[in-house]
Amino acid sequence: MRPALPEPSNSRPDPRCGFALGAVLVIALVAAYWVSLRGDFLWDDDLHITANPTIIGPLGLTEIWTTARANYFPLVLTNFWVQHALWGLDPLGYRLVTLACHAFATILLWRVLRQLRVPGAWLGAALWALHPVQVESVAWICELKNTQSAVFFLLAIGCWLKWIGVGRVSAPPSPAAPSSKGGSETRPIPDRRRFYGLALLFALLAILSKPSTVMLPVVLALGGWWQQRRLTWRDLWPLVPFFALSAIAAGWTIWEQRVHSGAEGAEWAQSWPERFALAGHVVWFYLGKLVWPAELMFIYPRWSIDAASPLAFAPLAAVLGVLALLWWRRDGALRPVFAAAVFFGALLFPVLGFFSVYFFRYSFVGDHFQYLASMGPLTLAGAGLTVLVERFWPAGGRAYPLRGIVPVVVLSAVGVMTWRETGQYLNKEALWRTTLARNPEAFMAWANLGATLAEKGRHPEAILAFRRALQLRPQDAPVLNDLGCSFVLLERSAEAIPFLERALQHRSGFGDAHNNLGNALSRVGRGDEAITHYAQAVKFKPTHAEAHDNLGCELGLKGRLPEAIASFEEAIRLKPDTVKYRRDLGAALARAGRLPEAIGQFEQIARLEPAQPASHAVLGNALAQAGRWDEALTCFQAALRLAPNDADLRGNIGVALGTLGKLPEAVVELKEAIRLRPGFGEAHNNLGQILRSLGKNLEAADHLDEAERLRQAASRRE
Repeated sequence: MRPALPEPSNSRPDPRCGFALGAVLVIALVAAYWVSLRGDFLWDDDLHITANPTIIGPLGLTEIWTTARANYFPLVLTNFWVQHALWGLDPLGYRLVTLACHAFATILLWRVLRQLRVPGAWLGAALWALHPVQVESVAWICELKNTQSAVFFLLAIGCWLKWIGVGRVSAPPSPAAPSSKGGSETRPIPDRRRFYGLALLFALLAILSKPSTVMLPVVLALGGWWQQRRLTWRDLWPLVPFFALSAIAAGWTIWEQRVHSGAEGAEWAQSWPERFALAGHVVWFYLGKLVWPAELMFIYPRWSIDAASPLAFAPLAAVLGVLALLWWRRDGALRPVFAAAVFFGALLFPVLGFFSVYFFRYSFVGDHFQYLASMGPLTLAGAGLTVLVERFWPAGGRAYPLRGIVPVVVLSAVGVMTWRETGQYLNKEALWRTTLARNPEAFMAWANLGATLAEKGRHPEAILAFRRALQLRPQDAPVLNDLGCSFVLLERSAEAIPFLERALQHRSGFGDAHNNLGNALSRVGRGDEAITHYAQAVKFKPTHAEAHDNLGCELGLKGRLPEAIASFEEAIRLKPDTVKYRRDLGAALARAGRLPEAIGQFEQIARLEPAQPASHAVLGNALAQAGRWDEALTCFQAALRLAPNDADLRGNIGVALGTLGKLPEAVVELKEAIRLRPGFGEAHNNLGQILRSLGKNLEAADHLDEAERLRQAASRRE
């Protein structure tokens, strides 16, 4: 005879107490993650937000929901799209939303545990919320995938439990239709059926946030087993729509990982025996990090599994042995442990190594992979700790007031560890340096540290990081390209060329490497070869606007103006708001005698950068070249208002005034230009010419002589 379910209590918890406990959880979370809130965007945040055309570019919600640009989490990208509309690219807003989702998930977990009558529900939820393995998911903006999916995941569980628990009543078996089990028959209450629909809706929203929630149907079945102490085929029928959703999402994700993310090749070619052996290692690794969360890092060392060795399967054998024992005692004292183990294993299943995941290129494990799975062991720990405390300090005993000390100490310890861990997620450099301090052989961390330093213009340091990465993977084309690019930017182009050529040996269609090699060749005077590589760059990467512009510049130097103009126009088509491309096109059009079109480009530049003096000055020069001196003077004066101490602008205004016949005013401007730059030979010459026309021959001679002296001095220097 199966034990009867406990009767629901008629007493209701004090809502004020519940609110206070919830507030304590939220305050503790904010305190633990306070440091991380002032952090910046990190690695992969560019893919999701800062360089994602569906978020910051011309694309938007339509592309997020109808194309592969959203990868496999369109609801998260929709969240980012809304946030970008609200606060642009301020990382604080994004970090607050990610933390808020984690806090909301914590409250929901607490409520679900209370529904299941788990002892120490609040402590279990708090342990999960404050445990340092969650830092990677909560302090990293793009991991909103985890925290948002957790909210819908737990909402689905809560609604399901209401449907099968609160939403069902026991009734004696009908004489006409006796139960096959000889027990009672259950049926949903009509006004509770909405919870089934809500559970299905939240399941869909969880999957659209992160497909790793495909194991939700198993968790729902586990919840039914926990609630009823049994599970029949009749109980499983309502889960069919959930399993259908999960099957579709799982198939899509496996395909996406292979086709779009590139999770195929030698690094994902493990045999099935290796994958089974790997799964055993992964399970114990994650459990170990929950028990002893030391040396947490973004990139853990990547294991090498030798399936030929029987010892490689020892962890898997231990996992199966423990599961067998728990199954045997599933209706006894180990029932909670069995439930936690099934939950943990089910949620980890997608990342145990049976399916290829792109991240496995760097490591087979990552803290963010066990964000949901860790709920099982950590809530079990909370329940166990609560039972032990109640046993040692029973209610009514003299030591009863001390009962809260143990939970406070435990939560304070994990909270402090979490607070310390958040420091590595403040910015990209901190992330990579912390990773390397704990895993010096992490190739990815060396490569990304180099890229981060290069972004900051610290190219000598970047070169050292790239060289260390190449010691670990000598044939990595992206790192070879990045190293060569840093040499080019340091004006060491001759040193860059061999590295860029090696990059192309290992990846011939690497558009960025062709472009960078073209830059290096151009700077050492090998223009024809540079043109060849620029052409290859745009062939292999037609959307590479910079390569189109570079090709145009090199063609222009060779006098091939029609081809140069075509290249500049393509660069502008790809990035219409890039001032450099319009400036290069305008200069080429002017050289080709197409002055009205050149003026059109310079007018666009002035509109794009109205606060830049050079934008107005270059338009003024083109207008002057076209003989439109009144307009040119207006442009020069607009530029001068932005840069009042610019000698060149004073000189240009002087020439314009002189050409327009305003000679006294021209003299004033040219003298001011000479005052600002005494060695301004062109201004001396122009002032001398105007003074001569005004009959001031002696003063004119002085300026003309000074202009000649400066010209001769410049010739000698050359």
